Amino acid sequence: MLDDAQEGAAEGFENRRTRRRGVTALLVVCRVLVGVVSVTALTAMTLVWLQVVQLEESTNTTDAVARAQEIGPSAPPPPPPDDGANDILVIGSDSRTDMQGNELSPELLRILRTEATETLNTDTLILLRIPRDGGRSSAVSIPRDTSVMVHALGSEEKINGAFGLVKARTEQELRDGGETDDALIERESDDAGRAALIQAVQGLTGVRVDHYTEVSLYGFYLLTEVIDGVDVCLRQSTSDPDSGASFAAGPQTVRGGDAVAFVRQRKNLPRGDLDRIVRQQTFLASAMNKVLSGDLLTNPGRLDELEEAVAKTVVMDEGLGFLELVQQAQALASGNVRFDTIPVTGVGARNDRGQSIITVDVPAVREYVADLVTGTPPAPAPPAVSTPESTPESTPAGFARGGMLDLSAPAAVKRQVPCVY
Repeated sequence: MLDDAQEGAAEGFENRRTRRRGVTALLVVCRVLVGVVSVTALTAMTLVWLQVVQLEESTNTTDAVARAQEIGPSAPPPPPPDDGANDILVIGSDSRTDMQGNELSPELLRILRTEATETLNTDTLILLRIPRDGGRSSAVSIPRDTSVMVHALGSEEKINGAFGLVKARTEQELRDGGETDDALIERESDDAGRAALIQAVQGLTGVRVDHYTEVSLYGFYLLTEVIDGVDVCLRQSTSDPDSGASFAAGPQTVRGGDAVAFVRQRKNLPRGDLDRIVRQQTFLASAMNKVLSGDLLTNPGRLDELEEAVAKTVVMDEGLGFLELVQQAQALASGNVRFDTIPVTGVGARNDRGQSIITVDVPAVREYVADLVTGTPPAPAPPAVSTPESTPESTPAGFARGGMLDLSAPAAVKRQVPCVY
């Protein structure tokens, strides 16, 4: 028989062995659970990745960037390829078709607060300059009425008309040459217009455009629906029957038709098109923060919606993938960015056709845009053209030296959206 000490020792040994079995069992269960969770997470990540790849494959592409660098009888040599930055031209067009050339229905045009028209303008032009050395990025706006040389036409035109004018001429030339394939005519004329616009931007800024992204009016509508609206803030209430804008003062979220009206309105704003540029800049910054701070890129259901929106309304050059665009957006939304506007010499001048234009000193613009990457932008001379539209009441302070909206605070702490007109 065992004495009390031996019995205690045996009982303790049995308890320890039981506890070890329990711990071992618990470890096995934990490992199984971790394995299940890991497999589930991996499966989910794989599905999301596949959707992102599918999204990238659904994006409409253009070879306009490559075309713009070709030297022809009417085109000057392009700027040098290595200028220290990755330069992406972002265009907002007022096209009344989707990216497959299908006309938008009258019902949809009413939602967009617009109507059918045969003209095509690119009223939003922003050049993203992202330094290759990781320095501060810039988003440089070009006013829609800026007068530039359009080499494809051999004349000076407002920059927002370069795309549409060259597209219309190319379409007519193709039809006059006997082409009857409507899809081919649409594709070729679109790419000719885009290439002409890229050349005009390069000629103005002295910067070679590396990539091109285009979003239509319908795109603004769909994309803001997918991300559940964009947060904006207005200093005062405003309305404009032409764009359908009707907004109260203060912070608010715009989506759908209201988002389109927000970025299009220029009437009844204190500084007209110049205030619209500021709106477009703040809208872009707020939208990027909304996308990258939410679950859009990890939510399969919302990725489906994004894929549908992108396929209908977004065009990118063949060298720019969706994932690269997201990476660039992350660089911008990180807060290491400022929004600029090119320096101008006159607002409200008139060309030989009586059109209201914005005049620029091309060498000053090129120096300004280059210094955004290499140093501190210079301050050009005050506007040389004095018109009613360019008085101190209608021209923002500092606009002649390139207006700048500073977004230097980290995106994670930027809770307040800047209030604009």
